[in-house]
Amino acid sequence: MWALCCLIQITPLSAQQLLSWDEAYRQADEKLALLTLEEKLNFMRGYSEFYFYGVPEKGIPFLYHSDATGGVNIRRNLPDTTLVRPMERSTAFPCPIMLAATFNDALAERYATSVGEECRAGGIEVLLGPGLNMARNSQCGRNFEYFGEDPMLTAAMTEAYVKGMQSTGTAACLKHFICNETEFYRRRSNSVVDERALHEIYMPPFKAGIEAGAAYVMASYNQLNGEWTGQNSYVLKTLLRDELGFRGCAMTDWSSVYDSEKVVKNGVNTEMPGRRELISDVRRLIEEGRLTEKDVDDMIRPAIATSIAMGFDKREKYRPELLERFPEHARTVYDVAAEGTVLLSNNGILPLPKEGRRMLLTGRFLDEVPRTGDNPAASAAVKGYDNVTLAEAVKAEFGEDCVTVVENPTREELEKADVVLLSAGTIDMESFERPFALPKQEENFIRTAVEANPRTIVLVNSGSGIRMTAWNDKAAAVIYGWYPGQNGMKAIADILSGDINPSGKLPMTIEREFRDSPAKGTMPKGAEFYHTAYRAYNEKLISVYDVHYDESVLMGYRWYEAKGIAPLYPFGFGLSYTEFKMEKAAVKPLKDGGWKVRVTLTNTGDREGAEVVQLYVTEDEPTVVRPPKELKAFRKVSLMPGKKAVVEFELGRQALAFWDTETHAWKVNPGNYTISIGSSSADIQNTVSITVRE
Repeated sequence: MWALCCLIQITPLSAQQLLSWDEAYRQADEKLALLTLEEKLNFMRGYSEFYFYGVPEKGIPFLYHSDATGGVNIRRNLPDTTLVRPMERSTAFPCPIMLAATFNDALAERYATSVGEECRAGGIEVLLGPGLNMARNSQCGRNFEYFGEDPMLTAAMTEAYVKGMQSTGTAACLKHFICNETEFYRRRSNSVVDERALHEIYMPPFKAGIEAGAAYVMASYNQLNGEWTGQNSYVLKTLLRDELGFRGCAMTDWSSVYDSEKVVKNGVNTEMPGRRELISDVRRLIEEGRLTEKDVDDMIRPAIATSIAMGFDKREKYRPELLERFPEHARTVYDVAAEGTVLLSNNGILPLPKEGRRMLLTGRFLDEVPRTGDNPAASAAVKGYDNVTLAEAVKAEFGEDCVTVVENPTREELEKADVVLLSAGTIDMESFERPFALPKQEENFIRTAVEANPRTIVLVNSGSGIRMTAWNDKAAAVIYGWYPGQNGMKAIADILSGDINPSGKLPMTIEREFRDSPAKGTMPKGAEFYHTAYRAYNEKLISVYDVHYDESVLMGYRWYEAKGIAPLYPFGFGLSYTEFKMEKAAVKPLKDGGWKVRVTLTNTGDREGAEVVQLYVTEDEPTVVRPPKELKAFRKVSLMPGKKAVVEFELGRQALAFWDTETHAWKVNPGNYTISIGSSSADIQNTVSITVRE
């Protein structure tokens, strides 16, 4: 269970940060004194696309960093191949949003530990993840890389991920700071976001990652309120350094800054991969007196200090013995897919008997593992090994003779099948916004199937929400399988048969129509062509356009509840093959001013299962606009049939706070608050009240 950032004691040093920040910075100054001006200038930018610059003879190593959150992207085409030996293979883990759907922070830590071990085996010092941007916009092609729409859930996953990653000695890099929630011409978007939304929605995950010890932060591509984040003093100094207390290395995203003087002065420490003109620009600016060598020192010092703090100069680059952990990593893939698959609807058809039924398997992703776009330049491209397809997994689970694979079945074939398993979904990718609706041909095929055979189960593989309104109610069952990794289809097949009881929960809302979303106006008018023309554009030909976050703090389920818009499926929703009941909620004040909340969870069904107990908070009479409810804690609990468990949460005053724009600080109003406990944002089974005194 993960409750609030403020309730968890974070030790000053992460598991693999070998020196305190003060000592690391002291030693960094000693290193700086050894460097020539030319060497210092080289430290301002990356080297050979995916390295931080180094001067090994002076005790500062080159550092290799690789993508991405969901595994290691093996790059074999770097300009300088002498600094690292490419790995032969890496594990393709389920996409991060599927990890978030597990609502299991312990599993998230295990997932990140597995990725970190592969980094150590391959000589990778910095993993460019986790990605922390919010699923504000269901069309965003990069939502699969993130942890959903809720800041508290994302913060929980982030904290666990950073701890797991850095326990291996691999440094985590939090990205993308901040408010990069669209991929449409992402280098031309200006996120217009108010102060409250920044602090209440978009910054908490970064706060959690920094408090967990994250060594690196990557700025985003977009502008924030009129300035590019990678050269934005407010973003990098005021928010990141002053408010969040970050002391590590801040880097730019690739090719995302334009003003060399601002790059040096405004808080970033390394420009990646670095413009050709950066060093010549800085030489000229020094000659003109607009920059000094001290400015260069101040820029690069955190990069050198972070390498020292992590001990990168004092360890073996490769740990090949960790390759023996691949079987355990594959087991992690399976377990995340098992806990992250979400059963959205079930008319009783599931689980399926393993024998005696003729299954027709059809649709897309039958003989390929569904994954994000296979553009090798994309950060999330992880191919995996020993990949198991849906057809292979289903045949292994139900028998070759019982499963017939037909890519384009006739209506008669659909009607005759005892059960139809129809695979549908999307291929999401970086630098791409996709339509909320599936292509017409695929949509029509699903409608034909559910009408022809009421025993049709629809499996959706996607990295975000899709439009399902036209056929959702007619399907016998709907399963959200995300991108489940190299052997995750085995887990999905085991859910179909009932060998696994599903326990995944939606980490984002699935709206009925995209027009219901607060992000409906993200793309400028006339931009629809971009959906079908991946990268068929020239960024220099488009002017900067504004993305207005007019919903402010009412993002995700907060928006739908505040506006009275019924989604197709709410945040936190997911079915099981058993039933649970929550009762006897009670609250007790604590001496430190917080509260202990407890509720009894009972498995009232006839099989073992897991439920996610979700705790939301509401201010009864707010003085500013506040969401109807906000997730503040959760716990995943497994129970045998008929068994009970008392689930307890400790809640601090910070759980009740909002960001006050007059004092520019967190504030808790006196008055009454309602604590709601349930199995989703829309299924509240118990409420209790608390009162805050002056």
